[in-house]
Amino acid sequence: MEAREHNLDVAICGAGPVGMALAALLVQRGMPAQRVGLVDAKPLSASLADPRSIALSYGSRQVLEAIGAWPMAATPIHEIHVSRRGHFGRSMIDCAEQKVPALGYVARYGDVAGILASVCERMGIAVIRPARVAAKTEDSDGVVLTLDDERTIGARLAVQAEGGVFGAQPARELQRDYGQTAVIARVSASLPVAHRAYERFTEEGPLALLPQDGDDRQQYALVWCTRPARAQELLALDDAQFLAQLGEAFGARLGRFTGTTRRVSYPLGLNAGEAATERTVAIGNAAQTLHPVAGQGLNLGLRDAAVLARLLARDASPAALARFAQERKADRKLVVSLTDTMARVFANNDRSQALLGLGLGLLDTFTPARSLLAETMMFGHRGK
Repeated sequence: MEAREHNLDVAICGAGPVGMALAALLVQRGMPAQRVGLVDAKPLSASLADPRSIALSYGSRQVLEAIGAWPMAATPIHEIHVSRRGHFGRSMIDCAEQKVPALGYVARYGDVAGILASVCERMGIAVIRPARVAAKTEDSDGVVLTLDDERTIGARLAVQAEGGVFGAQPARELQRDYGQTAVIARVSASLPVAHRAYERFTEEGPLALLPQDGDDRQQYALVWCTRPARAQELLALDDAQFLAQLGEAFGARLGRFTGTTRRVSYPLGLNAGEAATERTVAIGNAAQTLHPVAGQGLNLGLRDAAVLARLLARDASPAALARFAQERKADRKLVVSLTDTMARVFANNDRSQALLGLGLGLLDTFTPARSLLAETMMFGHRGK
């Protein structure tokens, strides 16, 4: 495609779930599809084949419903059981108490990417892939993106929605290495509890099990955060040894762990900052890479997309980007602070962890606090 075919209002770098959701939301709010464009470094087939599990909050479902990207293949979470291994105190968050059909959902990344790609195609949104943005130039009139094959794209505004993982990103204003690695897999248990997710805190970090329907039985998406050396040990174990270690760390609430998929890992850290100029803005993982505790990364990104689409559909200008930064400040600050505090507490084996069991017990007896936490996880900071 020649550059003249991409005379855009908004060019979005990154066609993952957040980037595609933004493009579809812009068109759904009235921006002509030919004025929106997406660029992504990976072919769509790579995204569709991605087996990772991702957590979607109930608020994220509402965002996806608005653009026709729901229903999708996803397992509802009705309860979240929060506890600390080997210590007194736990809390249970229930969707019935919060008066919502589900607290959240667990879906395969490839399924989320697939339905969003279908929505964008149906809306007529152009996607250039595989292509990487090699350079960006900006002046008072707009932004020019130069691709790695020397094609150029001109747009009034550019949005960076390509995040990557911690350790492989440019450093942002707030950066912290938690000294943890996440080991992820899908596992099966002998006594699964339908629609119940678990957040289990250990001495080295949180261990999350999210219910996910498998081919013939319920499975769990596992996110096990631990020290890097320990993570390498877990990756080197055979399946039986790994499942035994998982059972020892998690306990017997789900019976025995009976099966696992191939395990992979990635480093954990905080890397957050606005990274904005007059005509460019970053959203989602490109603006804030978080610890996976509480599963807020993608959900925060979809809220970014929803607010940015509302503002740009009215006025695709630098003034709208400034308003976006102001409107998103409180929610971003709250979620970054919450996940950062939790990650640091649970990454250290000190007296701060000794208060965790007491805190969980109090949370379970104090309904307003429990409801506030649940609302934050589902919808973020909504202000007054």
